[in-house]
Amino acid sequence: MAVLLKPPQRNADGTVSPYDHPDISPDDGVIRRVSEYHIVDDGRGGRRISSMCFKPSSGANAGMSVDLEASILAAGLKPKEFVTTPRFMGSVRFTAGALRGLGCRVGFVPLPGNDHHGEVWGTAKIAKKVQSLAVWYVQIENVDLV
Repeated sequence: MAVLLKPPQRNADGTVSPYDHPDISPDDGVIRRVSEYHIVDDGRGGRRISSMCFKPSSGANAGMSVDLEASILAAGLKPKEFVTTPRFMGSVRFTAGALRGLGCRVGFVPLPGNDHHGEVWGTAKIAKKVQSLAVWYVQIENVDLV
């Protein structure tokens, strides 16, 4: 059974410093939503996900925005439906352990409207390596991962 996660401490400005949540297990799914903005031409007549999809957002202490599969399941929701909206047409999945194996930190950072939001810190300089770990979760037709 999935464990509900304890929220992180926030700094005075409301941000969360990069940390590794102890209750996110190595096998837990970490889901990155993919929008049309993340899709580029592959130079061979096809389309692929850009490595920009795997870089952090801008802002203080920003990481790569993700959804935590175990948290979604613990809430009794269907993860593939939760992460797919008109804006986000697909998603890719990693395991927390694989991301940590690259030196990343995986934390729980709930947001208004998304109680299952997390951040992955440390992807800025290794986006291509992070991308190589991705597997389709909700596949976008006619789009390659790399």
